[in-house]
Amino acid sequence: MTIGIDKIGFATSQYVLKLQDLATARGVDPDKFNKGLLLEEISIAPLTEDIVTLAASAGNSILTEEEKQEIDMVIVATESGIDQSKAAAVFVHGLLGIQPFARSFEIKEACYGATAALHYAKLHVENSPKSKVLVLASDIAKYGINAPGEPTQGSGSIAMLITQNPRILSFNDDNVAQTRNINDFWRPNYSTTPFVNGVYSTQQYLDCLETNWEEYKKRYNWTLDDFVAVCFHLPYPKLALKGFRKILDKSLSQEKQELLQQHFDASIIYSNRVGNIYTGSLFLGLLSLLENADTLKAGDKIALYSYGSGAVSEFFSVQLVEGYEQYLDKERAQVLDRRKPLTVEEYEKVFYEEANLNPSGSTQFTGYEDQEYALIEIVEHHRYYSKVEK
Repeated sequence: MTIGIDKIGFATSQYVLKLQDLATARGVDPDKFNKGLLLEEISIAPLTEDIVTLAASAGNSILTEEEKQEIDMVIVATESGIDQSKAAAVFVHGLLGIQPFARSFEIKEACYGATAALHYAKLHVENSPKSKVLVLASDIAKYGINAPGEPTQGSGSIAMLITQNPRILSFNDDNVAQTRNINDFWRPNYSTTPFVNGVYSTQQYLDCLETNWEEYKKRYNWTLDDFVAVCFHLPYPKLALKGFRKILDKSLSQEKQELLQQHFDASIIYSNRVGNIYTGSLFLGLLSLLENADTLKAGDKIALYSYGSGAVSEFFSVQLVEGYEQYLDKERAQVLDRRKPLTVEEYEKVFYEEANLNPSGSTQFTGYEDQEYALIEIVEHHRYYSKVEK
C-alpha cells in the first residue's frame, strides 16, 4: 500500500518584522542576521493568533467539506501548547467542522513532533486504508527581547493530509531515529520562553545528523546520489547549510553537487521570510522546495532530516508521485508579501502582549479582523475561538 502526503498547506501570521530594522534597533550589523543566519524577516503573531488559529487556517486552506467528513484523526504537533491538558487538536477539530467520530490529540517532542505524527498517521492508514489523517505542525517561536535567539523567532503552521494513494508524495519505509537525553534547549512549565544552550544545541544538531546519516546508509545502502534533494529542520537556514555541507559527498559529480545545492537553496526560501516555526520548520522547507524548484519530477526521491532538542532525530525519505505539481501553490510568496510590516517598537508590543484577565479569569479581545480564525475571548479561563466573519 502506498501512503503519503495527499495535500499540504501553510499559514502564517498577518504581521512581519524586517530583520534589517531589528538589527538597526539592536545596534548590530545587518549581515549578522541575513548572512550569519540566512534570515531576512520573521512572522509575528499577535495575542489573538496562536497555534490553534494558525493550525485551523492551514488546515482550512487545503481541505474540502467532503474531506472534513472523511478525516478520522487530527494530530497537532507543537511545542507551543496552550493548555497542559486539553489538546490543541480538539479546538482545531471543532473550528474546522470535522466529523465528530475522529480521534484528536497532541504530540510533543520539541521540533521533532510532526515527524512522529506523520509516522503515527502512516501506521493508522496502514491499519485502516480508507482513513484520512490531518497532521498539523503549529508553533510560535518566542525567545524574548534582546535574547540571542530573538532574530530566529517566527510563527506558522503546516497542514498535511495523510492518505493512501497520495497525490503529492509517498513515504519510503526507511526511517532511522535516534534519542539522546541531553539539555540543549528546554522550557519548564513555569517559563514563557525557552532556555537555550546555543553552541551545544548546534553541535548536537550536526552530530545527530551525521550519526543518523551514517546509520541510514548502513541499513539501506543508499547514498546522496539516490536523492535529488535533502530537506533539513530549519531553526535558522544557516544551520541547515552547515548540515548540508557536513554530509555532502565530494566524490559526487559536479553536476550532482550543484543540483543538490540548487534544491537546498529552494528549500530555505520560505523560512528565510518566516523564521523558525519549530515542528513545522522541516516541512516548510519541503513545501518551499516543491513550490520553488523547477527541476523536480515524479519519481524523484527527497531525503529529510528531522531534529528536536532534548533530543530526538530522524532521517527518512519520500518520493514524488505523478501530477504532484497540480496540488501546490506557486503564488505563496504573494501571501507573504501581504503581511503588514511592524516597526521594532510595534513588534515588541504585539509579540509580547499578554492577556489581562479579570478576577474571574475572563477577558475579551479586539483587533483580529484580518485573521481567518481568532482567539476572541477567555471566559473563566476557557479559551473561545471563532472563524472571523469578513
